[in-house]
Amino acid sequence: MFLSRHAEAILKAIVRVAENNRSSKKTDLWPQIRPLLYRVERPSRYIDSEWGVAEAQDYRVGLCYPDTYEVGQANQALALLYQAANSLDGVSGERIFLPWIDLSDLMRKEDIELFTLESFMPVSRVDILGITIPYELSYTSILEVLSLAHIPFRAKYRDDSYPLVIGGGPCVFNPEPLADFFDAFLIGEGEEAWKEIISTDKTMRAQGKTKQEILEKLVGISGVYVPSFYDVSYREDGRISTITPTHGAPDRVYKRVVTDMETVAPIQCPIVPYVDVVHNRYTLEILRGCTRGCRFCQAGMTYRPVRERSADSIVKNAIDGLRDSGYDEISLTSLSSADHSQLEEVVRRLQKQFEGSGVSVSLPSLRVDAFSIDMAHLMAQGGRKTGLTFAPEAGSQRLRDVINKNVTEEQLLETVERAFKAGWRRIKLYFMIGLPTETDEDIAAIGELAGKVLRTAKKSVEPGQRGGITVGVSVSTLVPKSHTPFQWEPQATDEEIHRKQRVLRDFMPRKGVNLSWHDADISFLEGVIARGDRRLSPVLEAAWRNGARFDAWSEQFSLKRWLDAFEECAYNPAFTAHRARDYDEVFPWAHLSTGVSDAYLVAEAKKAREEVLTQDCSFDSCTGCGACQTLDVDIVLGGEKRQ
Repeated sequence: MFLSRHAEAILKAIVRVAENNRSSKKTDLWPQIRPLLYRVERPSRYIDSEWGVAEAQDYRVGLCYPDTYEVGQANQALALLYQAANSLDGVSGERIFLPWIDLSDLMRKEDIELFTLESFMPVSRVDILGITIPYELSYTSILEVLSLAHIPFRAKYRDDSYPLVIGGGPCVFNPEPLADFFDAFLIGEGEEAWKEIISTDKTMRAQGKTKQEILEKLVGISGVYVPSFYDVSYREDGRISTITPTHGAPDRVYKRVVTDMETVAPIQCPIVPYVDVVHNRYTLEILRGCTRGCRFCQAGMTYRPVRERSADSIVKNAIDGLRDSGYDEISLTSLSSADHSQLEEVVRRLQKQFEGSGVSVSLPSLRVDAFSIDMAHLMAQGGRKTGLTFAPEAGSQRLRDVINKNVTEEQLLETVERAFKAGWRRIKLYFMIGLPTETDEDIAAIGELAGKVLRTAKKSVEPGQRGGITVGVSVSTLVPKSHTPFQWEPQATDEEIHRKQRVLRDFMPRKGVNLSWHDADISFLEGVIARGDRRLSPVLEAAWRNGARFDAWSEQFSLKRWLDAFEECAYNPAFTAHRARDYDEVFPWAHLSTGVSDAYLVAEAKKAREEVLTQDCSFDSCTGCGACQTLDVDIVLGGEKRQ
C-alpha cells in the first residue's frame, strides 16, 4: 500500500503532533508501530492525541472495543466508562481498538503486541482490561484482541502478571460462550460499579493480593459475575442439569442498575476524533430503559425500568457538551427517545438555544405512536431532514399483537402523512420475519403496508415533489434472545428464511420501495451464539483459528469457517438455534437476572400465543415484571419518581 504525496504529508503532520504531545509520556511500542503506519489504510486510526484525551497515570485501565476505531470511538458506553475511570485519583483510562486486518497482519509478522492508544503501552501491561461485548459476532474479534495482546485465551492459564479481563455490555446477559476467556463480567449498567471494581483492584494489587483473592472480593460488588466460581453440569440429552455456585458466589447475580440518572454525569468533554467515525456528533443519553414490552426485544427487558433525565438537565448538558466538543450536531439517544415525557419541551428549548448557529438536533429512532404533529414541525425546524426511521416490525396487526408492538397501521400512516407534510421525503421501515405464529399472509402484509406508506407519502406532497420520495424497507430475521418472552422459541431455519424472503419479494411493490434484508447465514450464527453455553467456547476458538475475525463485517464473514469449527468440536448448532424449549428448562443464563421474573416472561410468552397485549407500565399500571421491586429502583419520568 502506498500513500499519495498529499496523504503522506497529512500523516507526517499528524505524527509530528502526536510525537510532540507524547514527548512527556513513557511510551513503549510507538517506535515499532510508527513505520508500519505508512503501509496501512487509514493510519490516523492508530494515532492518539485527539482533543479530549486524558493524561496517563500510574494505574492504567484498558478500555477495549473489539472493532475498528471508527466503530468503537463512537460507542457511548465506552466514552462513559473512560470518563468514569479518569475521574479516579491516580487512574487513567486507555483506549484499545482492534486494528484492521492490514495492520494486524503486519504486527503479527513483526511480533509487535497490541497497544493502548493513549501511551502505546502493551495491552498485557494494563492493570485491568475491560472489553465491551457489543454483539455476538464480535466474539472472534475479542479472541483476536487477546491474541494480538499476547494474553492467553483461557482465564485459568493467566497468572497474576496479566491484567484482569472483565467483560461488559449488551451481551453479558448470556456471557456463557465466553465464560472460559474472561475473569469476570459486569452484568448491567457500569458507571458506578466500574469505579468500585477499579478501586478494589487498585487497592488489593497495592497490598500484594493475588488474582484469586481479588476475584473473591469482586463477587461482593453488585453486578459482578465470576464464571469460574460456577460449576455447570449437563444431562445426557445435552440440556443443562445444574449450575452450582462455589467460592461463596451468590446463587444468582442480579444486574447492576443506576437508580437516578441525574447522579450519573453524561459525557462531558468527549474525545473529538481526527477521522470520521460512524456517529460523528455529540451524543447525550436522555433516558435509559424501555417498558413498551416488545416480546422479541432483549434490550427492552434488560434495561428496565425507564429512568429519564429532566428537561433542565438535558438542555444544560447539551449546551455544555456542544461547547466543549465543538460539534454542530447533537443526538438525543436512548432505546426510544420519542418516549421521553418532556421531549417536545427539550427539542423546543434546544431549537431556540441554537437558532441561527447551524447546530442541529437529531433523534436516532422514533416510534410511530410517539411522533406528534408538533414534534414533526419541531424537528423540521432543525434544517437537516436526513430521513425518518420507524419500526413497525410486522406487517399485519395480528402479528404486531403477538410481539406486543402497540402500534396500528392507522398510526403509521398518520405519522407518514404528518412527516411528509412537514418536509421529509425519505422514510425507512424496519420489519422482522421468522416471528412466532407467522404465516405467509403476515409476510405478504409487509409488502402491502410498504405500498400504503408509499401512496400516503405521495399524497402528502405536491405532485412535483413526488419523484424524490424514498421508502426503504429493511427486513431482519428474528433471533430469539435470552431474558425475553421468546427465549423458548425455535429460530427459523435458513431454508425457511430464504423461502420467506422469496414470499416477501413477491409481495413488495415493484417501484418506489427499496427492499433489503439481513443475511440468513449471519442470523443463524448469531442465534447459535446468543443462546449458547460454555460448550461453545472451543468452537469460538476453533473458528478464530480458522481465520474468523471481524465477523460483523459482511465482506469478512465466512460461514464455512464456522461450520468447520462446529464439526471439529463435534458441536450441533441446530440443537441451540432451532430447538423449542420447555418452560422448565435450565438455561445457560439461569443464574443471571435482569430483575424481570421468570414467571413474567412465561406469562408474556403465553400471551403472545393468545395475541394478547401488555401495556406500557411507564404510563399505565404496573404489569408485574418484578424489575422495580427486585432491584429497588423506581420509574423516573422527567427527573421525578413516578408515584
